[in-house]
Amino acid sequence: MGENTVRLTTAQAIIRYLNAQFIEIDGTRQRLCGGGFGIFGHGNVTCLGEALYDHKETLPLYRGQNEQGMGFAAAAYAKYHLRRRFMFCTASAGPGTANLLTAAALAHANRLPMLMLCGDTFLTRLPDPVLQQLEHFNNPALGVNDSFQAVTRYWDRITHPAQVIQTLPAALATMLDPADCGPAFLALPQDVQGWAYDYPVSFFEEKTHRIRRQTPDADELADAVALLKSAERPVIIAGGGVQYSGAVAVLTQFAEAHQIPVIETIAGRANLVNDHALNIGPVGVTGSDSANSVAERADVILSVGSRLQDFTTGSWTAFAQDAKLISLNAARHDAGKHQSMPIVGDAKLGLQQLADAMSGYKAPSSWTEYAVGVRKEWDAYVAGNVSVDNGPNSYAKAIGIVNALAGKRDRVVAAAGGLPAEVTANWRTLDIGTVDVEFGFSCMGYELAGGWGARIAQSESEPDADTIVFTGDGSYMLMNSDIYSSVLTQKKMIVLVLDNGGFAVINKLQNNTGNESFNNLLADSPTIPEAFPVDFVAHAASMGAHSTYVDTPDQLAQAFKAAKAADKTSVIVMNVDAYEGWTTEGHTWWEVGTPHVTDNPKVREKHLEIEAGRSKQRKGV
Repeated sequence: MGENTVRLTTAQAIIRYLNAQFIEIDGTRQRLCGGGFGIFGHGNVTCLGEALYDHKETLPLYRGQNEQGMGFAAAAYAKYHLRRRFMFCTASAGPGTANLLTAAALAHANRLPMLMLCGDTFLTRLPDPVLQQLEHFNNPALGVNDSFQAVTRYWDRITHPAQVIQTLPAALATMLDPADCGPAFLALPQDVQGWAYDYPVSFFEEKTHRIRRQTPDADELADAVALLKSAERPVIIAGGGVQYSGAVAVLTQFAEAHQIPVIETIAGRANLVNDHALNIGPVGVTGSDSANSVAERADVILSVGSRLQDFTTGSWTAFAQDAKLISLNAARHDAGKHQSMPIVGDAKLGLQQLADAMSGYKAPSSWTEYAVGVRKEWDAYVAGNVSVDNGPNSYAKAIGIVNALAGKRDRVVAAAGGLPAEVTANWRTLDIGTVDVEFGFSCMGYELAGGWGARIAQSESEPDADTIVFTGDGSYMLMNSDIYSSVLTQKKMIVLVLDNGGFAVINKLQNNTGNESFNNLLADSPTIPEAFPVDFVAHAASMGAHSTYVDTPDQLAQAFKAAKAADKTSVIVMNVDAYEGWTTEGHTWWEVGTPHVTDNPKVREKHLEIEAGRSKQRKGV
């Protein structure tokens, strides 16, 4: 070991490097990596576990119950911190690592940073085949870890200790890049983890990172300005990238200065508060009549920080065929979608430069007044939809009750099933950046694990606020063990389990396409002789949570108040109707595959009805 080197194992070097990385956020220097989630096994306990033990105070390791849940929690943590901080996940070789695949895909789809440090088989192959190794007879280098190449932005297998000098900075650069942001994966062979190397001391010096802001191209800006100034019916689509760029205030000022209506994507919910005059509502398949009415009449659409997925675009039927689309996005891939006029660059800088060049322009008052008017109509619909007098217990009714009692900075988490649509349509935003509806990958099980990760992040800066999780019985059954995690780690959540007896939203889609209910609701599953409900109250209580069943809106309100006052995770269970009480307004056309040939006349009728909506579909690529 030389004077300017230090001898460390591969695992020790990785953890020491992570411990030395910081980031500047709003003038405050913080550790870039908030810690990690880990389940130890034979692929990571002896070497990586030894290294982590020495940094347990600065890089806290949260013990997960399932690797997939750990990945969801890490993604939610990164989302709370607007992609400026991340957590790592460590899993053992074999099935432990394989369990992270779904979570990696979720982080990839949502462009969220997460570092995976996963065990691998022995590089020497001397003990092969080892426990849990998948053997490929014609490719001995191929294993489970290679499957992560499809669901990560950065992937590497460490075959020599010196490699981390190159790969760790590259992995961090990917995770912090506004355009390439996503999960990074390092495969760590069990023997290489413990091999030693004389690392340069300088490699472990503290470093402060800053997120790059790319200035848009002047010609692209000029083209966009000319088009916007010609607009008679402009609209702004506000996506999740607005928050990641820290551009909320700038976007609001831009919209106000030019009196341009703003419509939000699912990821962009909570860019504007509910009662902002220019907030015309959520757009798309799970949107609002107001936003969709404005979208289909707009002649120029400025999309900011959106990847324009089908639930936003109504499978590209939400906008007029001849509408012109401008897309401001840090990622070239997203900026150029569907024949958009691209502005590749940072949302905040781009909006500032657009504003400077558009001085004096305002949208025609008749257009803005129209948008504000249809939003008032939508507000009236939502008020009736969430009313306690509106029919049987429903998602909307539960959302309305909780919304009325929630704190301004409480964070709402939802994911798969019917709740993303119902929360998007009916939740009235109380403050900026307080809604996390994971619909990039629409992943069942994210709700509770993501709620735990969000609460870990929230407790660092907003300990007096609450994390509120909406989940259905289907997602609860798929992944619920992080209720236990939240109780063990004293990271309180308020969980609403809305039980409709199965996978009711897919049953609704099944029925809406002319099919009979089949294998979605428990009552309609042919292999279940006699369905019976799960005792979610007892189950949650067995994991240490406060838990209660409510049957009426008043009971729900009282239980939520008690949960707010409690000092640990509370689970509130309420039955909701599987068929009635859905939000029926605010939907655009959505392309689903239906049978072109069938003996069922109802299916045939619905197929023709759905195909008729294709006439509005934009044909760009």
